[in-house]
Amino acid sequence: MVSLLLFPGQGAQKVGMGKDLAAAFPAARDTFAEIDEALGMALSRVMWEGPEEELQETRNAQPAILAHSAAVHAVVRGRLGEVAGAAGHSLGEYSAYVAAGSLDPVSAARLVRKRGELMHAAGTARHGAMAAVLGLESDLVVRCCREASYPGSVAVAANLNAPDQTVISGDPVAVAAAGEACKAAGAKRVVALKVSGAFHSPLMAPAGDGLREALQAASFREPAFPVVANASAEPVATATDAAHLLGEQLTAPVRWVECVRALAELAPGGRFVELGPGTVLSGLLKRIVPDAPSVALGTAADVEKFLA
Repeated sequence: MVSLLLFPGQGAQKVGMGKDLAAAFPAARDTFAEIDEALGMALSRVMWEGPEEELQETRNAQPAILAHSAAVHAVVRGRLGEVAGAAGHSLGEYSAYVAAGSLDPVSAARLVRKRGELMHAAGTARHGAMAAVLGLESDLVVRCCREASYPGSVAVAANLNAPDQTVISGDPVAVAAAGEACKAAGAKRVVALKVSGAFHSPLMAPAGDGLREALQAASFREPAFPVVANASAEPVATATDAAHLLGEQLTAPVRWVECVRALAELAPGGRFVELGPGTVLSGLLKRIVPDAPSVALGTAADVEKFLA
């Protein structure tokens, strides 16, 4: 069967993540050890033992999720059959390039660690907010954000996760106003998110130069299969485009609905495989491509069942 790979983003982290994989599979254990050594810290200890506050720090959460996804992929890559393409949600796009052979896990972990530090610094310099809007079409959310924004205070649609689920991001006052406008327009709920910055919004622009510099210094290779980029919602086939679009992704919206549909078009009827912690992307998939077959591989039990 042809496989289409999905990789989760920030928010999927939780204490204990990946510990069972390391215990069950040498390839996973080796992946965690290599990333620990590359980062010069016991990231795996933070993943497995916490404390929760330390894992939730953006600079730790991002490489932790990538390490988990890379560890799962290291175990199952020989059993995925033909891979027609991949996509990752926000930082998950880096994991997708690891699976495609464009980045090695160590280089990718260093990049997302740096990305997390830069994003945290930008969020500290200019406090931001994010909120999930549930039960309202994305076009209406975009309009509410535009109407709530004014010079010096902006709200944007940051993550277009499903036809009726959009995350908004920006300055706190504008995000609050946009949320109220969304409720008035018919949103079922608007839920404030616990974040350290206004991700995928113009407020992340100060992190841009540092991230682009890190991306330019990294050794990207041509991906073995297309990776659908968050910023363009189009398949990427070259190393140059991969690095460029990862830089653009920082302030651009995650066009996840379009990404998943573009991925599905690469292999109609293909099986979607989510690799990494949680099952959020599998849940969104059911609302974007309802009939698509899928499997989520995050725990040792999941992987053992898949390999059997």
